[in-house]
Order: sequence, then C-alpha cells, then structure tokens
Amino acid sequence: MIANYFFYGFSPVFLEKTQIMVHKWWPVYYQCIITVLNLYFMRKSPSTGFSGAFWKKQMAGHSKFKNIMYRKGAQDKKRSSLFSKLSKEITVAAKLGGPDMDSNPRLRLACQTARGQSMPKDNILRAINKSQAGDAENYDEIRYEGYGPGGTALIVESLTDNRNRAASDIRTAFAKNGGNLGETGSVAFQFEKIGEIIFEASAKSADDMFEIALEAGAEDVVSDDETHEIYCAMGDLQDVTASLTEAVGAEPKSAKLIWKPENTIEVDLESARKLLKMIDVLDDLDDVQNIYGNYEISDEIMEQLSE
Repeated sequence: MIANYFFYGFSPVFLEKTQIMVHKWWPVYYQCIITVLNLYFMRKSPSTGFSGAFWKKQMAGHSKFKNIMYRKGAQDKKRSSLFSKLSKEITVAAKLGGPDMDSNPRLRLACQTARGQSMPKDNILRAINKSQAGDAENYDEIRYEGYGPGGTALIVESLTDNRNRAASDIRTAFAKNGGNLGETGSVAFQFEKIGEIIFEASAKSADDMFEIALEAGAEDVVSDDETHEIYCAMGDLQDVTASLTEAVGAEPKSAKLIWKPENTIEVDLESARKLLKMIDVLDDLDDVQNIYGNYEISDEIMEQLSE
C-alpha cells in the first residue's frame, strides 16, 4: 500500500485501491482491535475473563487502611454482630473504669462509637448496667497475631470469658484457611497503634474536614465519597475526638485505637479469596472484636470475587 502511494501519489487510482483494501480487510482489523482490548482489560485474570471493580480497595482491604467490618453477609446479621461487639466493649470499659462517662475516657469513646453506629440508647444503658451487676462476666483482652494467605500479616483482638475457647477457635480459623497463628509480637512490629476517628462524608467537605482535623491536632486525614478518616497519635485520641465533635457539630461514626500497617501487600486473586474467607470466619467468632491486616486488594480482583 505504501509502494502504491509512491507510485500513484494521491491519484484517483490510489484512492480507489485504498478504498477497496479498507473495505476488504476492515473486519479483520476490527477483530484484532477487539481482541487486543479484551486482553488488556482481562490481563489480571485471562483464565476467567472477569474484570472491573467491587467494593473499595482495602484496607487497609482496603487501598486505604480500614478496620475489617464490611463483609458480614446479610445486613441484619452484620448489625446484630456489630451491636454484640459494641455492647461487650461498653461493658468491659464500664467495669474497668466505672459507669461515669465523664471520668471514664474508654467508656466515653465506646458509647460514642455505639451511637455513631446507630445502636439504640437502651442497648447502651443495658451494657453499662451489666458491668455493675454482681454476676457480670469477666472478660480478658487478648491480642493474637499471625500470617494469612499471600504472606499477609493479621492482628486479631479478642474479648473473651474463656481463653482456651478463644485460642482454639482463632487457631482453627487460621489453620483451615491457609494461615498460621504466630506468637505475640510476631507481626505487631509491622503495625503502628494510633487513634482513628471516622465521620460520614456528609458531615463536612474534604477541605473543611482537613483544616478542622489539623487544628484539632490530627496527623493525617483521608477522605472519600463515604467517609472522612482522621488519624492521630494514640495518646491524643480523647482530645482530638472531643475537638472534632465540637467543630463538626456531630458525633463521629467511630473513635478508637487501631493497628495501622506500616506498609501493605497486594494479594492475587486466589490469595484474596482465601484471605477474605478467613477474615469472615474470624469475624463471626463471638470472642473476636477487631481484625487488622496489611493487605491490599485491587478493584479488579474484588469485582471478580463478587461474581
């Protein structure tokens, strides 16, 4: 075709030959283009042909770090499980520091988080009163550490009235889902314990929240379409939360200490499938309060898992 150009120039003969060639070979060109585009968008998983985005990147599951509380199956089951965990934290906080929120910072934060999750006031009062009953259970706070599929590091926080049951159930959840429960301190060095305060995105604009948070003493702010996540030093959580609540004019959805990973590991499709199953199993255990991980799952893989 190039030779024809030099021979004929832009003559009518050249244009006629070009038109015939395009008409003849266009179906082939079209199919090649479609094939290339398919291979590009399916490059993450050519065997399955799935592509796209599900949920949000994680934390932390997130391309952002987040506590793992969003994969609980049916919404009613999720809310029931969440209220149970919140009630246990309120009871333990009230038992350790007394039922007066003004003099018990941990209880104040626990109740604030419960209200932020729309937990009924009666449930909160019932949990506080339970701590003062003579037959109230004694809960032990235990941190478990281990590795999950894909070399990911996990920290599991537990509140339990039976240490042997909790250890057995958590170890089984790791072992049966491609993980390995380690000793205390085996992965904690890969995380930093800091304060996290979460507000709904509708509370303030991203720019306003950034300014308010910095003035309140926060160290970092991450905003998206759903939430504002404010991070601060562990010892500043109480003061920063109080300042933010006053400045925003609303209570946060959550305010607590978390384990934030120093770095994250991106996992592939199969590792992500096993990891999320393990987290669901752990989260369903009554003795488990919180789960933190250093993994990152791409949008493409999360959509494949949603199919």
